[in-house]
Amino acid sequence: MNGKIYLVGFGPGAEEHMSFKAKSAIAESDVVIGYTTYIKLVKDLLDGKEVIRKGMTEEIDRCIEAYEQAKLGKTIALISSGDIGVYGMAGPTYEVLLQAGWTPTDDIQVEIVPGSTALSACASLVGAPLTHDFCSISLSDLLTPWPVIARRIEAAGHADFVIALYNPKSGRRTQQIVEAQKILLRYRRPDTPVAIVKSAYRRRQDIQLVRLDEMSDCEIGMLTTVLIGNSSTFIKHGLMITPRGYANKYSSLTGAAKEGEKAGISLTMGLEGWYACLRQYVADNPGLTLEKIADYFGVVVGEVLSAIAAGESAGEHKAARIQAGKLNEVVSACESWGHLRGIVRAEAGAVTELFLRAKDFQLRGDWLNIETDAFHCHINWSKVNAAYLACRTDKSYGVNFIDNKGHLVFRLLLMKENGEFSATKINAYMQTWQALIEEPNND
Repeated sequence: MNGKIYLVGFGPGAEEHMSFKAKSAIAESDVVIGYTTYIKLVKDLLDGKEVIRKGMTEEIDRCIEAYEQAKLGKTIALISSGDIGVYGMAGPTYEVLLQAGWTPTDDIQVEIVPGSTALSACASLVGAPLTHDFCSISLSDLLTPWPVIARRIEAAGHADFVIALYNPKSGRRTQQIVEAQKILLRYRRPDTPVAIVKSAYRRRQDIQLVRLDEMSDCEIGMLTTVLIGNSSTFIKHGLMITPRGYANKYSSLTGAAKEGEKAGISLTMGLEGWYACLRQYVADNPGLTLEKIADYFGVVVGEVLSAIAAGESAGEHKAARIQAGKLNEVVSACESWGHLRGIVRAEAGAVTELFLRAKDFQLRGDWLNIETDAFHCHINWSKVNAAYLACRTDKSYGVNFIDNKGHLVFRLLLMKENGEFSATKINAYMQTWQALIEEPNND
């Protein structure tokens, strides 16, 4: 006789939100295993079943118990609220089984029964906050190091995701939600909408709609899911809504497409068109530095340079990428440019300007060393992934060294003499341009 393990997600808890498959899996099972609270939520379905209750921190014990019972030829329902594959028991169960030598072709079958997870249940109670891109992050640091959690919050905040926070707070874990709020306030307005939903579709259901700067002061516990809006989320008539993005393409929800847009076709600011949009913006707004352009579009300097280099016209800006494998030759070519201004930007905002000559450069292994009597500057050359020659007519001529994430490592610029660039320097710079650049792949 072969055993079977059902991994059952039964949704938020109310029977009307439980799938037919979840009910039939439990009905078919000889043994039902779960956390005590989960057992209580499905008690009306357990008549005649062997029931094994486990505590909050006994997840692995539940998995082992399910496997042992299945080896006896029994059908097991290992149950979890929400979706058993989302912060649920599916992952730990497969880990236990695989470590024990089980494979999907063995006699013991394993079947996952999905359920409505907490974030979708909570979202349905407050409106439509998840209509656009979102992510979920657990604030529990019982198994995940806090720096990992903080880095994920930081990334989600920067990327403007709607965020669902699971396990936001417990009796002993009280500061994680405070730290999460601090991180997100670096990227979101203080009045960003937040929904705090406790025990969705259960007897003690409670809903709070607040601002982001009020979030950590609210009543929050382990039965709470926190939904944090993105930059476009709003609350109206008690409903939390995240727009899908129709306003980017249509004059109204039922109106015609905006000028330059077509129904069923990617936006002009889509993957294939946004470089052209950036170049047009630069052409229409003279006087912008590369950093200001990057800030406007929310991208890195390397992406701006790539966009400018991809087309023939970007107003006063022009850029071209150095051929792969010729980065070292750029450094050598700089010797013909005369006096240079080196610029190093720290992420926190500090800008260092160095006055130097390329003859002071020494490339030693992974490091480009710039040493004079006045200063030493050491650039990790192994971090440089690309270089772009870039200029603004009569304003700046130089080369930008970029890392593999598109961030500026450092920049070298020609220096003016008596308020202008000498013809000799410009000629030397343009000779470098003609000798080392890639041919543009115009979009």
